[in-house]
Amino acid sequence: MITIVDYKTGNLQSIANMIRKVGGEAVISDKAEDIASADKLILPGVGHFDYGMRNLKQSGLQEVLNKRVLDDKITILGICLGAQLFTKGSDEGNEPGLSWIDGKTVAFTKPMLEKGMKIPHMGWSDVTYKASSRLFGGFSETPRFYFVHSYHLVCNSAENELTHCNYGYNFVAGFEHDNIIGVQFHPEKSHRFGLQILSNFVNNY
Repeated sequence: MITIVDYKTGNLQSIANMIRKVGGEAVISDKAEDIASADKLILPGVGHFDYGMRNLKQSGLQEVLNKRVLDDKITILGICLGAQLFTKGSDEGNEPGLSWIDGKTVAFTKPMLEKGMKIPHMGWSDVTYKASSRLFGGFSETPRFYFVHSYHLVCNSAENELTHCNYGYNFVAGFEHDNIIGVQFHPEKSHRFGLQILSNFVNNY
C-alpha cells in the first residue's frame, strides 16, 4: 500500500487516481498508523514552502516520517513542494526543511532568463535524466512534464541529481538519494509521461 501523506496541500486525489490507474494501491491519510504501515510514501504539495512545513509540523507526522524514511529506509516520492520540503530550506521562507537531501530550494535567477520568460515557470517542458534511473525506465522518447513553480532545486552533490530541465538555464528538476526521490514537475498532470513515472514508482521500487 502506498500512503499519500495528507498535510492539507497538494493534488491528493489526482495522484491517488493515477496510482490506481497503473495498478497500485493508494490511500490518502493524515494518520501516523497509515504512514507506519505503508510500503511506500508520497509527499505531494503545492504552495508556499513555509506554509507546507508548518502544516507538516502541525499535523504531528514529522516524527513518524523521519523514522520511516531515515531509519526504515522506506521509498518516498516528493512532488513539487513536497520535493522542496526534502531540502534544507528555501529562499521562499524561513522555516527549516526536512533536510533529507543535501541541497536547498532557490528562486529562479531572473537575469539569466530570456526576455519574455515569466515566473512562475508554467507549462510543459522536456527533461533529461540519468539513463540508470528506475524512475525513468521505459521511455522511448524525450519525456515532457507539466511544471508550475517559482523556485527550483539545488543539490550539493551532483550524484543526487536525477533529472534536469531548461528554463533560461539548466536547473535540477529531480533528485534521488537511496530511498528518497523528488521531482519538481507534476506527474499527476503530465498524462502518459506522468503515468509512466508513477508506474515505475509503483513497480520498480
